[in-house]
This record gives sequence, structure tokens and C-alpha cells, in this order.
Amino acid sequence: MGNQPNIEALNTGEIPGVGRIQRSILSVTRAMNIVGSLLIFALVVLIGIDVGGRNLFGIPLSGVPEMVGLSIIVIVFLQAPQALQLGRMTRSDTVLNLLRDRAPKAARLVETLFDLMGVFVFGVIIYGTWPMLQKAWTRNEFVGAVGDFTAPVWPVRVAVVVGSALLMLNFLLHIVNRWKGARHDTV
Repeated sequence: MGNQPNIEALNTGEIPGVGRIQRSILSVTRAMNIVGSLLIFALVVLIGIDVGGRNLFGIPLSGVPEMVGLSIIVIVFLQAPQALQLGRMTRSDTVLNLLRDRAPKAARLVETLFDLMGVFVFGVIIYGTWPMLQKAWTRNEFVGAVGDFTAPVWPVRVAVVVGSALLMLNFLLHIVNRWKGARHDTV
């Protein structure tokens, strides 16, 4: 993608001025992605055990639907920052690519506007989720049926808040790196 940061160059320090904070954000983002991938693997195993138990022995594993439902949300918010960081978020670039060819400065402004909207949207998500996180924590909210299976809700809310915060930081990194690179452009 056009002005997306070169992640390998950022990680190896080849881009001048990349600070410890940026590398830390990149490392945390990568670690969250790995945790999300491990969670996907755990769900595959869990669903396999549930299906096997259900079909072979007539005994389903308790709580699998609840765990899957909660885990999907967690996986999305653990892995979305890495997708953004690598320029793999879904968006239509047709107009932007034309703009890059004809008016690079305008394209940078449009991309910056996109990134600022991302910061705003995920800020709103944090703002809306924070009270639900506090409530889930203080009231010990759970999903499932008492006596059969219960799982706390607060870890999901934490993943939403942390993932959203990391998405905001990655959008801001895009802006900083885009304009830092623009200072060296001759366009």
C-alpha cells in the first residue's frame, strides 16, 4: 500500500527517527496478534473435542458456544492492530491511488483524515466500553448457566479496550510516519 509504514524497516531501525515508543507499540501489536492466533488454535481444538464428544459419546463439552462467542470478539481486537499495522485493513484504494499519482500531498491529507477518523472511532469504542468493563468487573458478570458453565465477561471488555487503544496508537503512528517521510519528499 502506498504510504503505509514499512514494518520490517521500522522493526530493524532502518527508518531514521523511529523511537523506542514506536518499536514498543509494534512489539506489543505483534504479541497481541500471536495471542490471538493461539486463541484461534485453542478454539479449533475445543470445537473438535466438543464435536467428537457429541458425536462419539453423546456428551458435548459444556460452554463451548459461550467460549466461542466471547473468543471471537477477543480475537478481532487482538488481531486488528496487526492488520492495520501491516496495511491489511479492508478499504477501497481506487480513488486514493489516482490521487497519489496526481496530487501526492492531497493523498497524504486524505489518508491522514482516514487515520484521524480511525482514532476517533476507536476512541468512541473505548469511551463506550469502559463503563461496561467497570460494571463487569465490579459485579462479576458472567455468561453461561450457573451450575453448568460460567465465564467472566471482563476479559472480553479488557481486550476491546486494549485492542482499541492499540489501534488508535497505530493510526497515530501512520500519521507520524507519513508526514515524517513527507518532509524528505521532493514532491
